[in-house]
Amino acid sequence: MTVGLETRLREVLGKKTADTLADGLGLDTAGDLLGHYPFRYAQRGDRTDLGSLAIGDDVTVAAQVRAAVKKTFTPRGGKGRGRGGRGDLLEVIVADEAGKTLTLTFFNQGWRAKELVAGRWGLFAGKVAQFRGRLQLNSPQYQLLAEDAAADPSNDAGSAIEEFAGTLIPVYPATAEMPTWNIAKAVHTVLGLVPSPPDPLPAPLRERLGLLDYGTALHQIHRPESHEYLGAAKKRLKWQEALVMQTVLVCRKAASAGEAADPYPEGGAILDAFDARLPFTLTAGQEQVGAEIAAELAREHPMHRLLQGDVGSGKTLVALRAMLQVVAHGGQAALLAPTEVLAAQHHRSIAEMLGDLAEGGQLGAPAEATQVVLLTGSATAAQRRPVLDAVKTGNAGIVIGTHALLYDGVDFANLGLVVVDEQHRFGVEQRDALRAKAKKPPHTLVMTATPIPRTVAMTVYGDLETSRLTELPAGRSPIATHVVPYTDQRWMHRTWSRIREEVAAGRQAYVVCPRVGGDDTEDPATNEKRPPLAVTDIVEELRANQLSGLRLGLLHGRLDPEEKDRVMRAYAAGDIDVLVATTVIEVGVNVPNATAMVVLDAERFGISQLHQLRGRVGRGSHAGLCLLVSEAFEGTPSRERLDAVASTTDGFALAELDLEQRREGDVLGAAQSGMKSHVKLLSLLKDADIIAASRAESTALIEADPGLERFPDFAALVDDLAADRGEFLEKG
Repeated sequence: MTVGLETRLREVLGKKTADTLADGLGLDTAGDLLGHYPFRYAQRGDRTDLGSLAIGDDVTVAAQVRAAVKKTFTPRGGKGRGRGGRGDLLEVIVADEAGKTLTLTFFNQGWRAKELVAGRWGLFAGKVAQFRGRLQLNSPQYQLLAEDAAADPSNDAGSAIEEFAGTLIPVYPATAEMPTWNIAKAVHTVLGLVPSPPDPLPAPLRERLGLLDYGTALHQIHRPESHEYLGAAKKRLKWQEALVMQTVLVCRKAASAGEAADPYPEGGAILDAFDARLPFTLTAGQEQVGAEIAAELAREHPMHRLLQGDVGSGKTLVALRAMLQVVAHGGQAALLAPTEVLAAQHHRSIAEMLGDLAEGGQLGAPAEATQVVLLTGSATAAQRRPVLDAVKTGNAGIVIGTHALLYDGVDFANLGLVVVDEQHRFGVEQRDALRAKAKKPPHTLVMTATPIPRTVAMTVYGDLETSRLTELPAGRSPIATHVVPYTDQRWMHRTWSRIREEVAAGRQAYVVCPRVGGDDTEDPATNEKRPPLAVTDIVEELRANQLSGLRLGLLHGRLDPEEKDRVMRAYAAGDIDVLVATTVIEVGVNVPNATAMVVLDAERFGISQLHQLRGRVGRGSHAGLCLLVSEAFEGTPSRERLDAVASTTDGFALAELDLEQRREGDVLGAAQSGMKSHVKLLSLLKDADIIAASRAESTALIEADPGLERFPDFAALVDDLAADRGEFLEKG
C-alpha cells in the first residue's frame, strides 16, 4: 500500500488511532502527521536533567531504572484492594546520567516490577507532582528501550522498540491518550507507506543552497541518523517555512503596488492651518517620517506603512497630520483603536489639538474645518445615528472608533486613509475589513508603540514599508524604575509615601493591578498561588489605609463606557489624585501631570506590557517614577524580567528580550491568521539569517515569475497560507 500526503489517517492507521490523533492533536492526514515534528530528541545516557522538572508540567523523560521497591499502604478510610484493606505500592527510582533521580509510583500494579528492573532505560511520561519533598510521576505511561531489540526476544514490545533503536529518540508533542512513543510508531508506519513526496521547493533554489530534498528531510526529522542529518533536515524545513511565508508577503505587497488609489497632494488648507498653530517644533524624526508619508499619500498607488515609535515618541501627531492631508483634499480618514478607552482618548486629544478646526459645520468655524466623530460598540442607537450620518455624508473627515467601525452599516463617503493604532491587537484581516469599506483601496498607516524586533517586522509586517520614530519630543522627562519586594514592609511603606509626596507636590499617580476582581476570583483550594491582586479590592484597601485622604478613582474594562469616560476626564482634569486601574491604561492614555506609577504583582505582566504601562508617566516636564512591586525572589526568571525592565527604557532592547522569553507561535498567531499553523520550526530569534535570505529569494522569484507558474507545488503552498490569512474576510 502506498499513500499520499493528502491520504486520511483512517485509511492508514485504522479508526481508533486516527480518531485519537485527530481529537487530541488535530492530525487528519498523512501530511498532517509527518508535519507534526518532534520538539526534542532524547539519547540513551544523555543528561535529561531530572532536577529541572517543574511541578505540574507534563513531561516525557529518558532515564534509567535504579531500583524498584514494593510497599503496602492503608488508604484513607481503611478500604483497599488487599487483605485487611491494604493496597500495594510500587516505587521505582529512575535517574539520568548526572545522578539526579525521579520517583515513579504505581498503585496496585506490583507486577510492573518484573519489567522495571534495574539497568533498563525507558521513556517515562506523566505529570510532575511532589510528595514529601520528592518529585514524582504518578502511574506514568512508559516505553522501555532495549539495548538491542533484535537480541532481546523476551521483550514484549518486540518491533515497537524499533522506533527507539536509533541513537536519537524523537519526543513529540503528545497527549495522555496518545503518548510520544505511539506517535512515533504511527509516524514510522506512515513514513514506510509514503513514497518520496513531490518537493515543493523550486529545484534551482534548493540545489544552489545545498538543501535536502523534501522526502529525505521528512525522514531525517523523524528518524535522524545523526545530529548532522538532523541539522540538515531542520535547515531544509525551516527554509520551506520561511520561503512560503515571505512569498505570501511579497505577493501581497506586489498586488498592493499594482492597485490604484486616490492621490492626496501634500499640504492643504486644514493641514497648513494646523501646522501654523503648533506651539512646538516637530522632532527631526517626526519631520522625516511625516515627509515620507506625505509623499506616499500624494501617489496614485496605496501607501502601506508601519510606523513604529517607542512610548511617547509622538506617533499620534504624525498620524493626525497625515489624516489632515487627506481631509484637505476631500477624503476621509478612519482611526481604528483596540479599546474604547483608547478610542475615547484619541477622540479627546485630537479634538483638543484641532480646536475649532474640529468644529466643521458649526457657526463661526473656519471654512477649512471638519468634524471629528467617535464610534464604539457600546454607543446607543440614538448616539450612533448622527455619527453614521456624518460618516456617510462625508461631513466627518476624521472618524475614530473601535471594532465597531468594521460592522455593516458603517458607510464612508470617501475613505482615503486607514490608521490602525496598536496593530499588534488586531489581525491583518481586520485591517483589510476596514479598507474594504473604501471605493478604491485606501492608503494605510499602521502604528504600534510596542517596539518590534527586526525578524518579527519582516515576518509579521513584511507586506508593509517601515518607519521608526526613535527620539522623544522636547519636554519629555526621564523615568526611573525600581523593583520593590512586596514582602518588605519598609519598602512598601516607602512606596506609598512616595505616592503621597507626588500628590502633595500637585501631581498625580497610577496604581495598576492585574485583574478586576469580583466574580473572577480564583478558588484558592485549586491553586497553590494566591489570586492576582484585584483593583476592586486594592482601591478599598488604599482608601482605608495607605492612601487615605487622597482622591482615588477606579478604572477597569467592566465599567460602563460612560463611567470610563467620566473617570478619565476627571483624572485628566486633575480631579482624581490616584487612578487605580487595570491594563486599560496600557496604551494611548496621556495625562502629562501623572508622574508616578505603582504596578502591583508586577511579575504577572509581560516585559512589553510593563514598558507600555511605564510610558503613562513622565509625559510632562516632571520626572517619572515607576515602582514594580513583586513577590519574585532574586535569581528567578520572573525577577530577572523585572530587573531588565528597571535597567533600561530602550523599548527595542526590551522587545528583543521579550521575544526570547515568549512562545514565538504566539507572536505570529496573534498578528497573522494562518501563520502560526504553518511555522513549526522557524525561530524568529535564532533564524534571522534564513528569514532575511528567504525574503530576497522570494522577491527574486516573484519578479521572475509573478504567478509561480514554473513551480506549481510551491505555488500551492503559497496559496494555502494566503487562503488561511483571508479566512476572516471570507467568514465576514
